[in-house]
Amino acid sequence: MEEGEYESVLCVKPEVHVYRIPPRATNRGYRAAEWQLDQPSWSGRLRITAKGQVAYIKLEDRTSGELFAQAPVDQFPGTAVESVTDSSRYFVIRIEDGNGRRAFIGIGFGDRGDAFDFNVALQDHFKWVRQQCEFAKQAQNPDQGPKLDLGFKEGQTIKLNIANMKKKEGAAGSPRARPASTGGLSLLPPPPGGKSSILIPPPVEQLSGGGSLVQTAVAPSSGRLPTRLNQAQAGSSSDLSATPLSPHTISGKEPPHLGQRKGDEALPSQPLFGA
Repeated sequence: MEEGEYESVLCVKPEVHVYRIPPRATNRGYRAAEWQLDQPSWSGRLRITAKGQVAYIKLEDRTSGELFAQAPVDQFPGTAVESVTDSSRYFVIRIEDGNGRRAFIGIGFGDRGDAFDFNVALQDHFKWVRQQCEFAKQAQNPDQGPKLDLGFKEGQTIKLNIANMKKKEGAAGSPRARPASTGGLSLLPPPPGGKSSILIPPPVEQLSGGGSLVQTAVAPSSGRLPTRLNQAQAGSSSDLSATPLSPHTISGKEPPHLGQRKGDEALPSQPLFGA
C-alpha cells in the first residue's frame, strides 16, 4: 500500500454478533447450526473500509468506537471471508492482530438485508479492483487490446434507399425560383378596375349679387360647373336677410366660384350664373 492512499468507508451496520466456531472437520464448509447462536461472544458495530485494493472488516464498539477485531480482505470470494452453507445471514471471517497471528470467527446479522449489504459492498469493491487492473494493463500495452474492425466482411453488402430520401426532401418544400423576364425587368400586373375615380366636391349654397339663393354643384361626369341655377322662391328680400347666412354667403360681392382659373378667370365654355 502507498502512504498517499486514503481510506474510504464502504458499508456500516449498527449491529453484528460474533461467535466462536468449532474447527472445520471436513471440506464441506461451515454450518451456522453448529454454533451457539443464542449466546454470541460479542456484539457491536461492523464497518467495512477500503484503502487501495484491500478492504478491511472492522468490528468496533457501538458507543466508544474502540476496535475489537479487524479482518483484512485482499480477495473476495476467498479464504478471508466465507459464507456458511445453511444460512445467508452468517459468515466466517479471518481476523489478524497485526503481529502475524490469525483466527477464524463467525459473524451474523439479525436482519437479512444487512447481510445482503455486507456481501454486495465487498463484491462492488473487488469488481472495481479488477477494472483498475485491466485499465492498467491496457495502458501499458495498448496494441494488445481488441481492435475495432469497421470494414465489410467478404460477401457483405449494404443497401441505400435513395427514393425515400428524395421524397423527404420534396416534402420539406423548397422555395420556387421566380421566372426571369425576357427584358431583364419584371413588371407588376395592373391593379384591378379599369376606370379612375373622380373626386366630386360637396354641393355649395351661395347668394348671387341680387340677393337670390343660388345652388351650384359640379356635374359628376365632367369637371365644369353647370349653367342651371335654382332660385329659391323666398317671400321677400327681408326674409332672406332674416335668415342666417351660411359661411359660404358673401354680401355685396360675387362669391368665389368653383372651377375658376388663375386670375379669377371664368371657364370659357359657359357662364357661371344665369341671367
